[in-house]
Amino acid sequence: MTESGAHKHVDAHSGMGTTGHEWDGIRELNTPLPRWWLNILYATIVWAVFYCIAYPAIPLIQSFTPGVLGWSSRQSVNDELASLRAQREPIVAALSQASLDEIAHNPQLRTFAMAQGKAAFANNCAPCHGAGGGGSKGYANLNDDDWLWGGTLEQISATITHGVRADDDLSHAGMMPAFGREGMLDEQQISNVADYVRSLSHLPLPAQANLAAGAAIFSENCAACHGADGHGDMELGAPNLADAIWLYGSDKATIVEGLVNGRGGVMPAWGGRLDATTIKALTIYVHALGGGQ
Repeated sequence: MTESGAHKHVDAHSGMGTTGHEWDGIRELNTPLPRWWLNILYATIVWAVFYCIAYPAIPLIQSFTPGVLGWSSRQSVNDELASLRAQREPIVAALSQASLDEIAHNPQLRTFAMAQGKAAFANNCAPCHGAGGGGSKGYANLNDDDWLWGGTLEQISATITHGVRADDDLSHAGMMPAFGREGMLDEQQISNVADYVRSLSHLPLPAQANLAAGAAIFSENCAACHGADGHGDMELGAPNLADAIWLYGSDKATIVEGLVNGRGGVMPAWGGRLDATTIKALTIYVHALGGGQ
């Protein structure tokens, strides 16, 4: 309920009058806001008015008010990037003119290349190879010394630039046939050669494994790429089957699946996406991850 003006009450405890509102015998005090609080409120209102005049603030139909100072966050970022590019220009120019070997043996160039390469790797390579280059199933581990296409600076640069089975005339193009799907080997032959391949890296085998038959099949169908001893061929991108490093997995089911359907992973050709200096930096970084030859 609401009290009439004649019946407004003065609170005996605080000495303040009420607003005239009463609910179930409880009266509402007419307590003013603290002066300091009101002063802060008025100051923020004044600040907001000046801010809307000075800076971009008010949305319009197709744009916004630019502000009398002409400042924008986009231009501020562009100015900072331009300043950073100007600071880096001398070292970037030196990096672009130096060979990979010169960069690797020049502490200043190498330090800059490592920093730039790490950033480029995080933006472009980490989604497949992992943040630290550790790889995952089907994506090569760049920290070890097992390289499908070679781990020298020049070989890494060529792989990054032209890719693997990519839309590039100089791309690495080796591919493992689908021996099962294309009818080149039957189910038993695939099982035998899978057991033989596992034996090359001393993995456990079933008691009934026919290694002699598997060796014969391997010699006729696989040795041309992987070598008679299964140590692979970097020219063809054929992996070493005699070590403990496996791109897709070493269990028999995975090996059988690869023999049946073949293998042919794709890596983009970064030469059309990254500039030559960034590729140099990326090469130095990948080479330094731990497995560079």
